Amino acid sequence: MPAKRSERVGALVKSAIADILLRDVKDRRIGMVTVTGVELSADLRHARVFVSLVGDEAARARTLAGLESARPYVQSLVGKRLALRFTPELRFFLDPSLEQGDRIERLLRGLPPEGGTGSEGNA
Repeated sequence: MPAKRSERVGALVKSAIADILLRDVKDRRIGMVTVTGVELSADLRHARVFVSLVGDEAARARTLAGLESARPYVQSLVGKRLALRFTPELRFFLDPSLEQGDRIERLLRGLPPEGGTGSEGNA
């Protein structure tokens, strides 16, 4: 089954945003940012950009403020690079999946080994 157009364009938008943040945005508030996903509306006019950020809560807040400040510039460059009829309106969101995965991993490390009674081989 062919991918939906919004998914194909979303992948292009994701790649363009990642490149723009790496090469073109010079805001000091924006630290280590990884674009983890882009969800486009069916009409391609709105894009939810999910990012993973490094640092404590204060650093994350600064980075999100920097991303919001740079949003019109990034949006403009995305439009120029992809030559779409309409440039999607970008909105940045924290991607909670990495933190959730880390939390689950820490919880699993705290579990006893499978079969946890320690009576193997004493039959």
